[in-house]
Amino acid sequence: MKKYKIAFLGAGNIARVMAATISQMPQIEAYAVAARDFSRAKAFAAAHGFQKAFGSYEEMLKDPQIDLVYISTPHSHHYEHAMLCLEHGKKVLCEKAFTANAKQAQKLLTYAKSRRLLITEAIWTRYMPLSKKINQLIDNGIIGKVTLLTANLGYMETNIERVMNPDLAGGALLDISIYPINFASMVFGPQISKVTSTCVFTDTGVDAMDSITLCYEDGKMAVLNTTILSRTNREGIIYGDQGYMVVENINNPERVRIFSADQKEIAVYEAPEKITGYEYEVLAAIGAIEEGRLECAEMPHHETLRVMKLLDGIRESWGIKFPFE
Repeated sequence: MKKYKIAFLGAGNIARVMAATISQMPQIEAYAVAARDFSRAKAFAAAHGFQKAFGSYEEMLKDPQIDLVYISTPHSHHYEHAMLCLEHGKKVLCEKAFTANAKQAQKLLTYAKSRRLLITEAIWTRYMPLSKKINQLIDNGIIGKVTLLTANLGYMETNIERVMNPDLAGGALLDISIYPINFASMVFGPQISKVTSTCVFTDTGVDAMDSITLCYEDGKMAVLNTTILSRTNREGIIYGDQGYMVVENINNPERVRIFSADQKEIAVYEAPEKITGYEYEVLAAIGAIEEGRLECAEMPHHETLRVMKLLDGIRESWGIKFPFE
């Protein structure tokens, strides 16, 4: 079995979770990590068993042994760093939000295609086995004809610089709201006819609480609420004319509970045992590489671009423009 050498571009909190994940994946070799501060990269490598540490992204990307680069820098830098990887001939797994805006996303996708290189968005919700099970249950008619979806997600993030700083493409929208938006997209599809939304701002000028309603061409509706000011129950509820299902933890589904129309629990589906959940996006990227594909079926390029355009439109309606745009 080939072991894929993965390199990390960025050594922050999310990278630590991914490092802990791949340490338990026999298909993956923790090969290299780069940070702008070499001492930070060296400490990260020592803590997580990486073979090499670099104080320069460019220096790391010159290494010919790298099979895949995982990017976990702030949203504001995804375009620059992903393009740097592609220019060095590297395949890319880039954290969500894929870029700061759709224009950047389109440029990356176009260039990656021209170079015949894999690039995919690491929005883990899309890759989860239980996420796929939700659609199977709906298609089987377990709750009847589905018409309405609600979802919430919230974490205390006002102490996180990249979330509070507009220069880093901060705000709830790109960091948190992207999850319920993807959740709705996975269940109801892309045919949105109307978007209405509002937000509450922080003192730094980024959105702190978002309320987004998506109406669909076939009459369905998704009502989504997010916040960086408090922790919520992270539930998604999908309503049909014969019952409803409750999805526990929409960004990393842990359990799906099915209720009849008279509110009696009739079935429960548990997520399979996992490392952290991050392993699924890595496995999908490896599978795409082995099959010579340039994108992952779980999060195809057209979906990444569509969601980025949706986020752009919502931001524009709020009057938010990042300083670097």
